[in-house]
Amino acid sequence: MKRNLLLLAVICNFCFASYAQSGLGISEKENWLGYWTEFNPKKEDYRDPQKILTGVISQNTTLSNRDTYLLQGNVYITNNAVLTIEPGTLLRGDSKTCGTLIITKGAKIMAEGSESFPIVFTSNNDEYSRKPGDWGGIIVMGDAPVSGFGGMSVLNYDLEPQYNRFGGENKLGSAGVLKHIRVEYAGRKSATKRQIAGITFAGVGSGTVIEGIQVSYSDNDSFEFYGGNVKAQKLVSFRAADDDFDFTQGVQAEFSNSIALRHPFSSNPGNPRCMEVKSYNEIEKFDPQRSKTNVKATNITLVNVEDNKQGLIKEAVYVSNEANLNLSNSVVYGFRDFLMLDQYPMMDEFEKFVKLKNLVVGHCTNIFSSMNGERLGLDTDYITSKNGIETSDGLINDYFKTPDFSITPDFRYLKIQRNTSNVVLNNK
Repeated sequence: MKRNLLLLAVICNFCFASYAQSGLGISEKENWLGYWTEFNPKKEDYRDPQKILTGVISQNTTLSNRDTYLLQGNVYITNNAVLTIEPGTLLRGDSKTCGTLIITKGAKIMAEGSESFPIVFTSNNDEYSRKPGDWGGIIVMGDAPVSGFGGMSVLNYDLEPQYNRFGGENKLGSAGVLKHIRVEYAGRKSATKRQIAGITFAGVGSGTVIEGIQVSYSDNDSFEFYGGNVKAQKLVSFRAADDDFDFTQGVQAEFSNSIALRHPFSSNPGNPRCMEVKSYNEIEKFDPQRSKTNVKATNITLVNVEDNKQGLIKEAVYVSNEANLNLSNSVVYGFRDFLMLDQYPMMDEFEKFVKLKNLVVGHCTNIFSSMNGERLGLDTDYITSKNGIETSDGLINDYFKTPDFSITPDFRYLKIQRNTSNVVLNNK
């Protein structure tokens, strides 16, 4: 017998909110920021170094987690050697000599930590005295193509001339494995005033494993990709001074399930962005016959965590002319502009280079803007409707599960479904 049951709920001035999975932003099945990440590294009481790494390492070498290592000056891995770093190993960059680890073209780094025992690169300064730019960072070079002439280029970071070249024609090449790693307080200026990113990938091929890396408090970019064919996932950029993810020199990137967490008072006064997508840094070194930068990014979360107009809150994403971005299933929150373009004035030019699909853009002043301040010839309503771009406003707690850095934060996106009715009918 079919029965109609009427349930009356006496609720005054109350809305019931339920949270549903959305498929947007970083993976919703688990909070993978747990265990291996650290959002307050200044307080960590790290072990003092017992061994020094310096100069050139030209033969296969294993670093044990029983020891703590000091990176002193430029440390080069050369001669096709393999540097293996055990899970749980601690390496500290020397502040006085701008300690920097450089994996040269042909060499490899096998640094596979775990959630329980991540590999940590950090400052050699004591707790509570560490600051962005205490040491250099990590540079990994490979033999995959870049947009320079001959498919090759050089890094101008005061490296020895025989060790500063990268690129080639090996799209599938491997520079090793980097997994469950933390890089803290890097980004030091070199002698030529060029700043090193927290971690730089230069011409690495798709055989390189790049997964589960957190870069925190870099005084420059967190992640920089110069050319190559890159596959990267579960990258975390936290409080970078400059860009979180910088793609240039013709890199072909598949970039997924990653997050940038910006703070306006950590940003430098230049042009800091979550994502910067360019085909070249210097046009005179750009070969127009080579592939232009193409970034396919999915399930990305870009967040400005502090809603304070006194800080530097700028655009979340910048795409230059002749570069390509395909961004889908992602969440952007808390910026002045969602996407800044060089000067794409017409719809067909915009859609040729920039493809957007299934996005949430929350608490942003503008959707699109141009570098030169000119009005863009874009129909914003048409673009957002056609491509499933939802714009909304609200507090950060309305968008993410637990945006609290006093504990392990959880930035999985919440799709809020509100039922304002106080009567629920259950028909049987």
